[in-house]
Amino acid sequence: MAEKEKMTIVMFSGDLDRALAGFMLATTGASMGMEVTMFFTFWGLNIVKKNEGGIKSKGLARKMLNLLNRGGSRRLTLSKYNMMGLGTWMMRGLMKDVNMPTIDEFITMCKEMDVKLLACSTSCGVMGVPEDAFRSEVDATVGAAYYLGEARKAKVSLFI
Repeated sequence: MAEKEKMTIVMFSGDLDRALAGFMLATTGASMGMEVTMFFTFWGLNIVKKNEGGIKSKGLARKMLNLLNRGGSRRLTLSKYNMMGLGTWMMRGLMKDVNMPTIDEFITMCKEMDVKLLACSTSCGVMGVPEDAFRSEVDATVGAAYYLGEARKAKVSLFI
């Protein structure tokens, strides 16, 4: 049996529109039979943080960062034209009008399609994000070396 083609996606941004692009590509690749890995790093970690509760961090700087940067799929905003939340509200309405999945629905679809969701351990350390801050769908917290091993074997590697 032939080995599946692989695709990796680095999710660096925590913006709603960029997260949507990443998940559309991930689910499309998986539906085409590709083995897909999504690697969430720095602001991209916000996409896969839990929507509920706060994050307990050590040190004043990390506590302040996580207070201001709570994350969660329901808190993501547009990268452009957010307009104090109006743009994001409009985009979510437009998505609903055309039956486009929400980020939560995309995450569920990814798990059903065996897309690997990985959080960057180095980013977690720098930003003071503990492993229990993530949704249950996140498969593991791994380092850049693990991701690069996956990317090295991939036919498609994207950075969003």
